[in-house]
Amino acid sequence: MKKIILAIALSLSICAVKAQTKVTPPQPAATEKAPDEQDGLVKEYFSQIMGVALSTTSNVKLFQFVYDWVGTPYHFGGESRKGIDCSAFTKEVYSKVFNLTIKRNSRDIFSMVSPVSKDDLKEGDLVFFKIHSRSISHIGIYLGNNRFAHASSRGVAVSSLDDAYYSRYFYKGGRLLDAFKKEIEETPTDNSSNTQ
Repeated sequence: MKKIILAIALSLSICAVKAQTKVTPPQPAATEKAPDEQDGLVKEYFSQIMGVALSTTSNVKLFQFVYDWVGTPYHFGGESRKGIDCSAFTKEVYSKVFNLTIKRNSRDIFSMVSPVSKDDLKEGDLVFFKIHSRSISHIGIYLGNNRFAHASSRGVAVSSLDDAYYSRYFYKGGRLLDAFKKEIEETPTDNSSNTQ
């Protein structure tokens, strides 16, 4: 259903853009720009619905993945569309968007990152929280503009680090260490199971 709504919204956006622009004779280079224009419309759409300004370097695959999962119910220990928890959602994002297999538990995932201050977070970085706990109890994926995607108690959502609740419990940001990226990328070549 979301994909149908997305297709309709994109079609309407294209029509609106065409209606607002001056009609000029087609130029030979126009066909070469079509994918860029379509990509721009997709980024504009996600910017509006997620409240994140996507740049030319933004990972559209990440935003599409998050959008497809928004509203999925929360279920502690869940790993499917029927219900998912924060670390499983993060693991799924890294698997499907970045082709990396990370650990399953938020505290274990934290052991795979180098800490990053809130001001230095980049799209795709991880955000960790200590909610009513002395240890890490929640994780999300940073999207930009202080927004992050996560499986909250209300389901998969996009929230703001500026929100009083998340600001209060924010612990640290993290970026996957290069050593773990290499280890993860090399793992399929050994005798362990290949998940491709």
